[in-house]
Amino acid sequence: MSELRSEAEQLDVADPLSALRDRFVLDDVTYLDGNSLGALPAHVPARVDDVVRRQWGELRIRSWEESGWWTAPERIGDRIAPLVGAASGQIVVGDSTSVNVFKALVAAVRMAQEDGGGAGRDEILVDATTFPTDGYIAESAARMTGCTLRPVTPAEVPSALGARTAAVLLNHVDYRTGRLHDLPALTRAVHACGAYAVWDLCHSAGALPVGLDEHGVDLAVGCTYKYLNGGPGSPAYLYVRRDLQPRFDSPLPGWNSHAEPFGMRPAYAPASGAVRGRVGTPDILSLLALDAALDVWDEDGVSVAAVRAKSLALTDFFLRCVGAYVPLGRVESVTPAAHAERGSQVALRCDDAGEVMKRLIEGGVVGDFRAPDVLRFGFTPLYVGFADVERAALVLARTLG
Repeated sequence: MSELRSEAEQLDVADPLSALRDRFVLDDVTYLDGNSLGALPAHVPARVDDVVRRQWGELRIRSWEESGWWTAPERIGDRIAPLVGAASGQIVVGDSTSVNVFKALVAAVRMAQEDGGGAGRDEILVDATTFPTDGYIAESAARMTGCTLRPVTPAEVPSALGARTAAVLLNHVDYRTGRLHDLPALTRAVHACGAYAVWDLCHSAGALPVGLDEHGVDLAVGCTYKYLNGGPGSPAYLYVRRDLQPRFDSPLPGWNSHAEPFGMRPAYAPASGAVRGRVGTPDILSLLALDAALDVWDEDGVSVAAVRAKSLALTDFFLRCVGAYVPLGRVESVTPAAHAERGSQVALRCDDAGEVMKRLIEGGVVGDFRAPDVLRFGFTPLYVGFADVERAALVLARTLG
């Protein structure tokens, strides 16, 4: 036990990202739930206070231009772009993940049917293990576009693709198990059959390299309140590959995505570029809180590669500590051991997992529970250290008796 604790201390001393911990509001609790809600960057409250008191309170309507409110969705999108491997001008921030999944999936089907000269492409494949909302949205999008919805596992996608496939909605990282799916290979397979790939990046952006441009991803969406630490309910983002932007036909055309938003014309004419992904008036308070949170990446020169390296080291070390401390047979990891298949979380199957997580939280280790039997621990390398990992495994062992 003391050997692992000593090793944790040494790893923290050698950690090139360890200084970032002081940039966040943390306490004595071991917080391993950043894959649900990231911790608060310490400078954000002051920035939000300025937005409320000065920009809104003093400048009022002038802030749409003088404070850059109007262009914030694209400007902040350009800040997120390097974190997911995208060039500027392809990401717009706004709305929720669910709304952006709907926009992306319907637009993907419309492009596929346009390519095929009609409704020959009438099937949508969706990850059968997806977060429930993605499945709900996919079912609605299928009804709206006259498609059949076909749930398949990511491993089954290559064999399920065919001439009828219009679009495929996949998760980069499985929210329950932490399994990392092969985005490059699956995207190539989708393209080979003439369909469009839509990726949900909620559990990967800010934790590991994505490579949207490099791998030719068509459309992608993601939230910003997990590893990007944007705050509860912070707006999501939509990526539309540059060459597809002229063809992006949103099912939710709004005045904010109009070519002349202040022309108030009765007929809709879409703007050019990623702006087509906008709908209504942006949620400025949440949007600018996110903008402030992203400073951690810019000001400290943090690279996604360094974050990924630490993420793998943290999850490896956690699994070692669990193996050393927890009685044999009490838990089983459902997160892949192979680095190429692991996101930035560890999921442990455990009897009475819901009650166990309640007791862990009472003991100062915060993770979360996913029905029916999964303990989920998320590792945000910007502020989680190796001592946190060792302590979490020790408390888990004591909780399990």
